[in-house]
Amino acid sequence: MNSRITPNRISELKPNEIFVFGSNLQGYHGGGAARLAMDKWGAVWGQGVGLQGQTYAIPTMQGGTETIRPYVDRFIEFAKNDSEKTFLVTEIGCGIAGFKPTDIAPLFRKATHVPNIWLPQRFWEVLQMENR
Repeated sequence: MNSRITPNRISELKPNEIFVFGSNLQGYHGGGAARLAMDKWGAVWGQGVGLQGQTYAIPTMQGGTETIRPYVDRFIEFAKNDSEKTFLVTEIGCGIAGFKPTDIAPLFRKATHVPNIWLPQRFWEVLQMENR
């Protein structure tokens, strides 16, 4: 599991890597990882969900975790069907949206067995604690 840890700071992407970031449904990528995604890797202003350039947007600003879960599930299915790419999930929802890793990490439980999805260290820690 722990070999698939998203780096804390991502400044470059290899051609097969996708930067997975938290967004808002309106696709207003004004700050945080969303701004980085737009400035560096092709996230599209006005598109708040899905693949954009070398990025994948998961909305996190529209309510509680129950509103985020369907978008995470859709992302996991998408990544399973594109095994040539490595998806580097950032700590979505844990910045401007105000969630904690303990809130968001459980949404990625199904991703732990998907070899091309990498998760932040703090997400892995939460998921490992659940398994004890």
